[in-house]
Amino acid sequence: MRSIAQDVADALPTTVEEVVLTGSVSRGVADSVSDIEMLIVTRGVLDLEDCFSLAAAAGLTDLGTWGQQGVPTKRVSGYRDGVPLELVWWSRAHAETAVDAIFAGDPSTTADAIAHGVALRTSGLLVQWQERLRHYPDELARARIEDAALTWGGFAPAGLLTILRRGERLALVERMVDDASRVVRIVFALNRVWQPTNKRLADRAATLAHKPERLAERIEEALTELDPRRALLVLTELQAETVARAPDGPNINRARKWLSDAREILVQQEVNI
Repeated sequence: MRSIAQDVADALPTTVEEVVLTGSVSRGVADSVSDIEMLIVTRGVLDLEDCFSLAAAAGLTDLGTWGQQGVPTKRVSGYRDGVPLELVWWSRAHAETAVDAIFAGDPSTTADAIAHGVALRTSGLLVQWQERLRHYPDELARARIEDAALTWGGFAPAGLLTILRRGERLALVERMVDDASRVVRIVFALNRVWQPTNKRLADRAATLAHKPERLAERIEEALTELDPRRALLVLTELQAETVARAPDGPNINRARKWLSDAREILVQQEVNI
C-alpha cells in the first residue's frame, strides 16, 4: 500500500507541492480492509474537476467524491491496483489556514493526521507543520476539556430516566455515543495528544498516561449492553471518573456534581426494580 501511494505521488505534476500519506498506512497499522489516505497540497486552488483529472492521470479508476461540496477542501476517491484510495486536496493557502485553525480550537482530527503523516513528496511544509504540532498549548487543552463537559449538567439528572423508557433506544444510543465521544475528547486533551478518529481506540488510548481504567473496553461495554439502565450506568461512571481527572472549570465542576447525582439515581433505579 505504501508503494502504491508513492506511485500516485510520483505521477502528480510539479504544481503539487506536498503529498502526505496519512491514516492507518502512515502509522503502519493498515489491514486487509484499510484504504490509502493522502493529503495533496497544490500551489494554487483547484476545482473538483481538476482534481479528478489529476487523480485519473495518476492511475486512479472508478473516481468519486464525498463530503460537503463547494468548500476549499476537495475530495476524490478511487482505486489503483484494486486498492481503495481517498485523496484530500488543499491549496497551499488553505493548508496554512487549516493548520492555524487547529490552534484556534478546530475539533477535527486534522492535527492527528498531520502529526503522523509521512511525506511522499515535500517542499518542507510537513516538517514545519509537525514542528508546530509538537506543542499542545495548555489553554487549548483547557478549552477542549470545558467544551466537552458542556452537556453534562444544566438539567435535572433524573431527566436521564426519560431515555430509559421502552421504545427510546434511538434517543439512548444517540446520547451515549455523544457522551462517549466527549469522554475521549477530554482524555486526549488531558494527555496533550492530538485526538485521532475513534477507530482503534483501544490501541491509541493504551499509550496515554492519564485515563480511566479500561477506557475503550468500558465504552464498548456500554454501547453493547442490552439493559438500558445498566448501559447508561456504565457510561455515567466512566464520565464521572474522567471529569475527576480534569482540571477545575465551570463546566467540569458542574459535571462532577451532576454525574454523581445521575449515578445515584441510576443505582436507585436498580434497587427499585
